[in-house]
Amino acid sequence: MHGVQTTSRTTPAGHDPAFLGPEVPLPVPPRPVRTLPSTHFTVLLDPVRRLAAATVVDVDGSGLVEVPRGDDWRLDPRVPEDEQAGPELYARNDLDRGHLVRRRDPVWGPPEVAARANADTFLYPNAAPQAARFNQGEDLWVGLEDHVLEHARAQRRRLVVLTGPVLADDDPVYRGVGIPLLFWKVAAWAEDGALRALAFVLDQEPLLDGDELEQARARAQAADAAPPLGPFRTFTVPVADVAARTGLDLGPLVAADVQGGAVVAASVPTRTEWVPLTSGDDVRRLLA
Repeated sequence: MHGVQTTSRTTPAGHDPAFLGPEVPLPVPPRPVRTLPSTHFTVLLDPVRRLAAATVVDVDGSGLVEVPRGDDWRLDPRVPEDEQAGPELYARNDLDRGHLVRRRDPVWGPPEVAARANADTFLYPNAAPQAARFNQGEDLWVGLEDHVLEHARAQRRRLVVLTGPVLADDDPVYRGVGIPLLFWKVAAWAEDGALRALAFVLDQEPLLDGDELEQARARAQAADAAPPLGPFRTFTVPVADVAARTGLDLGPLVAADVQGGAVVAASVPTRTEWVPLTSGDDVRRLLA
């Protein structure tokens, strides 16, 4: 795997490829990354884009616990500051620091381990800029994550959840950082000893035509404002589409797709097989 070695005073184990039984290896990005193991999850940081190419978290539904949230975002000491998008990206604008590995997902095990996992999710390589305003689309995305977690808890099931932004070449640049317009998530689990997977995409592309979009971006740039972002829209998609759009090698997850999406070519796929989710019932039905 492409990677840049990192060191720390105590190196957590990070994602366990054998956590489900069937192997779920770390995805392989198309260019070098920094591999950052944390408590029950791993971040693959793209040092050029200064954002994660992917994150992978192990969720043990039998051991999930609640710990105080906190909000102590901090730079990862294992990474040079100029290789991670830090607090300056989110200052004086309407961008949220969106958790990629959700705060609650790795919070399981003994109290001291769960507390460390909670704190680890507040390292900046685990953040990505997202539109701050609330709407139905965002509720669906958060509802999806909640349902994945509650399903694991209720069934006392283990899950592996991969999440990341689509780091596209034409993402609008703000304060030196390309702002992703698409985010993806793949949930994986074992069923009767076989690997199963389901993929989703969150779209925050602005709903503007080409001229309007260029004008809106120019106004934002002149005012040192975040680029225009659209309402959140959530889709279920073939796992193969995620692999093609991101350039990530997702290993066995493509073949494990429960929706049986066709393997797409290496070029960026169309959206012909994307199915919009319009309610929480859509989410629950897919994950039932």
